[in-house]
Order: sequence, then C-alpha cells, then structure tokens
Amino acid sequence: MNTSSLPDGSRSLPDGSGPLSGSASRPKVAGPHATITHRHGLDDFALQFFDALWDRYRQCVPYVQVYESVISAAGARFVNDHIAFRTLACQQPLLGIASLSRIFETLGYYAAGCYHFPDKHLSAIHFEHAHREFPKVFVSELQIWRLSPPLREAIESLLHSHRAHPSSRLLASIERLRNEPNYRQDDLLNRLLRFVDELPWEVPGMDLLGLAATESQYAAWALVHGYRVNHFTSLVNSHGVPALDDIEKTVAALRAAGVPMKDEIEGERGSRLRQSATAAADGLVSVLENDHVVQTEWSYAYFEIAERGFLQDPRTGESHRFEGFLGPQATQLFDMTRRR
Repeated sequence: MNTSSLPDGSRSLPDGSGPLSGSASRPKVAGPHATITHRHGLDDFALQFFDALWDRYRQCVPYVQVYESVISAAGARFVNDHIAFRTLACQQPLLGIASLSRIFETLGYYAAGCYHFPDKHLSAIHFEHAHREFPKVFVSELQIWRLSPPLREAIESLLHSHRAHPSSRLLASIERLRNEPNYRQDDLLNRLLRFVDELPWEVPGMDLLGLAATESQYAAWALVHGYRVNHFTSLVNSHGVPALDDIEKTVAALRAAGVPMKDEIEGERGSRLRQSATAAADGLVSVLENDHVVQTEWSYAYFEIAERGFLQDPRTGESHRFEGFLGPQATQLFDMTRRR
C-alpha cells in the first residue's frame, strides 16, 4: 500500500488510519475553549481540537491578538460563537460539506440550519453541539457545476488529486474517546489537525488561481487554503462589561486600537443577529508557476464580531437567544476575503 509523506518526515497511510511513526506528543494548547466544562473524553478531545485550531489561526491573523488585548484591558470575557470552514462541492470526486461534516458529527455535532446563497453559488449548514457552550460550526460549499465551463473543468481536474478523507476506522477511533479518554488521543488529534491544515489536493497553478479570482473569490480562496479555518467569532453578548456590551462599542474599540474593520455593521439594532468583521489578514500560499512551486501572498482570514438578539416563543412567552444565521448578512461577510 502506498504511503504519503507528512511535513515532519513521518509516514501515514493515505486514509490517515495507519501508524504514525515518529510523531511527538502534542502539548495541550490553552485557548478560549479550555474553560468549557466537558462530560467525557470525546468532549475534551473536541475542545482540544478547537483550541489547537485557534492557536494556529491567531498566529496568522494579527487582529485577533489586538482583540485579546482590548478585552483583557476592559476585563471582558471572550466566548467563541462559531468557527467557519469553506469547501468545494464536486461530484467526481464527491466533495463538499460532507468532507468536514462527518468529522464534526463524530465529535457530537448535528445539523441545525441550512442556508442558500444563489448569487454566489453557495450553500451552507450550521452545526450545533448538544453541549450549549460549545461553539457552533458553519460549513459552506461552492457548487462548482454552476461555474463557467473553463473554470469548472480546471477545478475538477485539480480535485481529482484530493487525498483520502478520514476513514471510518479513524472516526471510530475518535468515537472511542467517549469512554476511553486516553485512547491514542495525541495521535488522533494530530491526524485530524493535519487533515484540516494541509492542502487536500495538489498545489494549484497560477493561471487557475487567476481565472478563479475573476469569477469567484470563494473558489480562489478555497483552492489555496483548502479546509483551513476561515474565521472564528467573538460573541459580544459574552463580554460582560459596559465598555464592550454591544457591537458598536466593540467595533469602535477595535478601530481605536488600529484594527481595520468592515465599513458597516450587518443587521439593525434590536434584530436577531448583528455582525461585523476585521479586514482579512494576508498570508503566503503555494502556487505552481512554470512547473515550480512558489510562494505568493493571498487573502487568508478575518475575525468576526457577532451580537445575538433574543426571540420570544409565542406559545410559552419564554425568551431565548437566536442561535442561527441570516443569509443576506452572511453574503456580505463572504466577501471579506476578496483579494484586493
């Protein structure tokens, strides 16, 4: 059976289920999810996964560290509302939301809302966890069959190089952590992080990237970043201090600290959901040019700010916080990663 090389020089089976020789134990990362109480080993594993993703993300998005300084100075609290990922929906091979959803379903998540963005050829599902303190997960997909034939065919050709998805064996091993919290925890976490962090297909050519950028900035972004985190989200409701108790104050504080912010806040005062975001940070990505892999700068990720409103149940009169998403507002936020 063929094996594939990993960045640390170790070897792994293509589906990620084989032995991982030479991998060191990963130290636990202290992040915003570490304070969430958990019931069993699988929950603990999921929170470690989120904090590891957060640590990698915050190192690439400097505005996040400014936000951390702002809330620390104000004595506020940071709760992550949701994590967003992007995928490419393709028939052969079969890719899209399912490329990631089974991972999160294994971690205890379930589909809670569906969204459509016809103008951008996108659809999305948001996932929630039975444990209400866990962040929501928002996974979108670009329906590449709706793109122009030249772009669709070029992307399909590249996607044929997609590596194997996490196998049923790997997902079953993760599921065992529910009752066996020490079962290969570091090994399984490293495998999951590699699947999300590493480009899942061959490096795209510069010509393809340029073609994608003219038609769909989402496609261009996904081609160079794969399944990397697109953004994390501060829940303004959690700040708990008067100085940052609404989205206007939070955006103003970030602007005062030098963070470039979205020009407008999405959503009216008193509405179910209000959102804003920092500008997207740029980073280096790999592309193929004249048969050589080179590095070029491309838009990576932004940090979102969200304030959630409350709804009243007409039957019971009870009030509860709105936990879903609003299509028109999300449409505007998708554009934050447009390459300038």
